[in-house]
Amino acid sequence: MEDDMEGGKLGHYQDRRTFPSLKSRAYTPLIFQIVMGINERVLLVLLLLLLGAIFYIAAKTSPIIVFVFTICILSLFFSIYLTKWVLAKDEGPPEMAQISDAIRDGAEGFFRTQYGTISKMAVLLAFVIFCIYMFRSTTIEQESSGVGRSMTACITVASFLLGALCSGVAGYVGMWVSVRANVRVSSAARRSAREALQVAVRAGGFSAIIVVGMAVAGVAFLYALFYVYLEVGSPGSIQITDLPLLLVGYGFGASFVALFAQLGGGIFTKAADVGADLVGKVEQGIPEDDPRNPAVIADLVGDNVGDCAARGADLFESIAAEIISAMILGGTMAKHCKIEDPSGFILFPLVIHSFDLVVSSIGILSIRGTRESGIKNPIEDPMSILQKGYSVTIFFAVIAFIASTRWLLYTEQAPSAWLHFSLCGLVGIFTAYIFVWITKYYTDYKYEPVRTLALSSSSGHGTNIIAGVSLGLESTALPVLVISVAVISAFWLGQTSGLVDEAGNLMGGLFGTAVATMGMLSTAAYILTMDMFGPIADNAGGIVEMSQQPESVREITDLLDAVGNTTKATTKGFAIGSAALASFLLFSAYMDEVAAFANVPFKQVDIAIPEVFIGGLLGSMLIFLFSGWSCSAVGRTAQEVVNEVRRQFIERPGIMDYKERPDYGRCVSIVASASLREMIKPGALAIISPIVIGFVFRILGRLTGHPLLGAKVVSSMLMFATVSGILMALFLNTAGGAWDNAKKYIETGALGGKGSDSHKAAITGDTVGDPFKDTAGPSLHVLIKMLATITLVMAPVFLD
Repeated sequence: MEDDMEGGKLGHYQDRRTFPSLKSRAYTPLIFQIVMGINERVLLVLLLLLLGAIFYIAAKTSPIIVFVFTICILSLFFSIYLTKWVLAKDEGPPEMAQISDAIRDGAEGFFRTQYGTISKMAVLLAFVIFCIYMFRSTTIEQESSGVGRSMTACITVASFLLGALCSGVAGYVGMWVSVRANVRVSSAARRSAREALQVAVRAGGFSAIIVVGMAVAGVAFLYALFYVYLEVGSPGSIQITDLPLLLVGYGFGASFVALFAQLGGGIFTKAADVGADLVGKVEQGIPEDDPRNPAVIADLVGDNVGDCAARGADLFESIAAEIISAMILGGTMAKHCKIEDPSGFILFPLVIHSFDLVVSSIGILSIRGTRESGIKNPIEDPMSILQKGYSVTIFFAVIAFIASTRWLLYTEQAPSAWLHFSLCGLVGIFTAYIFVWITKYYTDYKYEPVRTLALSSSSGHGTNIIAGVSLGLESTALPVLVISVAVISAFWLGQTSGLVDEAGNLMGGLFGTAVATMGMLSTAAYILTMDMFGPIADNAGGIVEMSQQPESVREITDLLDAVGNTTKATTKGFAIGSAALASFLLFSAYMDEVAAFANVPFKQVDIAIPEVFIGGLLGSMLIFLFSGWSCSAVGRTAQEVVNEVRRQFIERPGIMDYKERPDYGRCVSIVASASLREMIKPGALAIISPIVIGFVFRILGRLTGHPLLGAKVVSSMLMFATVSGILMALFLNTAGGAWDNAKKYIETGALGGKGSDSHKAAITGDTVGDPFKDTAGPSLHVLIKMLATITLVMAPVFLD
């Protein structure tokens, strides 16, 4: 690129509009290179043999597993259809394709470097886990069934690495489709808004179906493999109700990759965004995605690595953690209640998410293009179209959920239990819908909160910041109330289901909460589709701006971008709500695990004990420290970008007159290297803290004669960290999204429009909110689930 720039023969690049590649050769992950290098006939035979082996293992496990694998494979074919449909769309004029190529080069280059670093850390952590498991205690049941230390260590490490691998693939899939769909959305916007919307939705749908399908298939495959290998149910072997505990490593691996992907991608995208806005929009007064801004390509690359790759890994982790925790609780309940065939209660989460693939596919297909052509047609509200698709998805999800509970959760011991659990699922579905609505209310500029925030910009930068912080703090109230009602309702419905243990104690409460969590995530694929829609639309707007398309085309992409900000915010709100319920389930599973290893009841955490109270303080501190380090990482990296952009404007004055080309590659390089460096400290804090706290207080408990002190302190830490993390994530995500859309609202022409003092104040608020909503906020809900997973994996280590 530097050779092209220094050649001196490019002329005014507003006429040439060439955007050279940011790398010398195409990048394809090694696993895909190997697959593509195999002869087609040989590859077909290998795939058939693989499918045959999978279905053979599934058939020896349960017909339910066969059903799950069948749905996953059909969903794979559906995602291939969506891919071909999207890629069949044209890329528009050459200047659009050149910009898209530059974005794709930067995104794939960073992905390769980032995930190379993460994979090395994952291998190192796998070795540490193996060593720890070789010295941890085992239960009497595990020893008698032959699943001792070495077997448990190998199973956990293998599950961890598979979870990490699948999470990485999920992230790559999210990025792969976004960097190819963005230019096609831009091109479609030249014809009609509805077609552009449909292309963006189907591109996001491809990624969502793959991510959810992989999460379901991965857990189902491990379950079936362990079932057959360990000869579950035969005399002297492990029982089916204990099998889900062996899957915890899979969720840990997914959480590990998702956390670092979210941190690195968030730092990348927001540092580039802040740097581009502060110098380009504020100091130079040029549009947001103006090709004269040296940081603009880095900003657009960041949308893909931060909002697509990281979000794919994030939701993959959410679904995997929820499935495994619900399977553990279902197995525990079935064991205590002496249910004759517990497989339905254990495999119920897999079936629900299999139906999620079906109902979300229907919702995606319900969003269709129109026959009208031309950009002069009235622009229909994209958000209302997406909402209709969500309503269709919810309708079919309700039907599927009720049918699934009757199929799998009916038992002669409690004939009406399945109906109670159906109502628990409806509570979860309704909770998800309310969460989406609340987040939309606080982040969409159609509603009063964002308009009030925009109005505060007219009196200056300070009042904009105050109003944004106030709005974010206020926005935590309604979601917490909704979560509270959902947890209590689901627990009560489960508790009154009629399932009791041998002593007559009611046992369905926790499983009812698990079913509500499944209900909340029963439309996860469609929610992820709406989330992926956001960055794809954002990229499309950048391509339209940089290629200098007519203003009418930009109006369409601006509208899609504003809606995309809202859908991203609603997805984050949805993710926080599901994280809260999933963490509650994992916390309960952790307490059951401690009780099983200690052979004593472990039902309560008494914060009146000083050490336990200190554990809670440490958990809350962890949330604030993690958030602070994440935001400061964005700030430091953004400073480097600001200095670089200013340097280029000073040393190359011809940039503003289109006589010199900015060095886009330099900004991409700065944010890529800085984000990899900056993600290590907060990520290491999240992994090391619970382990260190558990070990320290275990030793202290041994010295003071309290053998369960380490487990109690860790449980307190997890409890307080979950509560603090949920509130902090709600505040950060909502405030950031509201600031962003307040700026978008002013850019529609309100309060003086672009370039006004109100607009400049809104840009400041948006800049402050960038690390909130796309770095610290999304990382927090991954953090609290990873803390819960770590404590569950390490539970025996905290016992004396």
